[in-house]
Amino acid sequence: MPTENAIDLEELRQELIRPGGLWRKVDLVAETGSTNADLAASARQGEVSGAVLITDYQSAGRGRQGRTWTAPPASGIAMSILVRPAGIDPSRWTWLSLLAGLAVSDGVRRAADLAAVLKWPNDVLIAGRKVCGILSERVDTAEGPACVVGIGINVGFAPQLPEMRYPGAALGGSVEAALEAFTAALARRLAEWRRDGFEAVRAHWLAKAGPLGAEVDVKLGNELVRGRFGGVDHEGALLLETSSGPRRIVSGELLGRAA
Repeated sequence: MPTENAIDLEELRQELIRPGGLWRKVDLVAETGSTNADLAASARQGEVSGAVLITDYQSAGRGRQGRTWTAPPASGIAMSILVRPAGIDPSRWTWLSLLAGLAVSDGVRRAADLAAVLKWPNDVLIAGRKVCGILSERVDTAEGPACVVGIGINVGFAPQLPEMRYPGAALGGSVEAALEAFTAALARRLAEWRRDGFEAVRAHWLAKAGPLGAEVDVKLGNELVRGRFGGVDHEGALLLETSSGPRRIVSGELLGRAA
């Protein structure tokens, strides 16, 4: 799919930075190793909550379980945000990856009028193809704990790598328009989380995830656990109904049931 690549930073700042809004600082760099690493370093130096860092090209992007993530320059969205969710215990910050995925699904609908499915804990799929990956990392700073949420969205390029379990999907259209849609949606979802609590947000997340009771496999290192999808709990852990009883999974890879 073709994409309109140019990002007008000043225009983007005008769209995102509003009085009383979540986003307080927006920066764009032509190239970097990892926006998550850069923003985490800035957080330790006192960077403000609500900072957004975007790059045209990320040469050492990281996913979960040490995987790398790269895309051609100006072909998609590689960004990180810094948040310090006030009034929410850091043990609940594991919900930030799920919230980011929910916001991306909102943005996909707004930017491309496409339905997106959420795959626990951090992927967004369109028609069974991966369009977005998310990596959240806690950062301890002198001002207290913070969280850096990295979001990679395919806009004009759909990677097809041998190690990818799901083929890639590309959103198409304008990178800047997609950025505006996703960041606005994320601000709304974070506000909803603070205002209404995790139960309300969990209901919205589950509505866009696989159906409850669906048969799934979960990869835990070299172990494969089979069961039925039971949703997620108040800390974002996966709930699985297995033949040996309920199981709570904090870290793993959710798979569809093999044929």
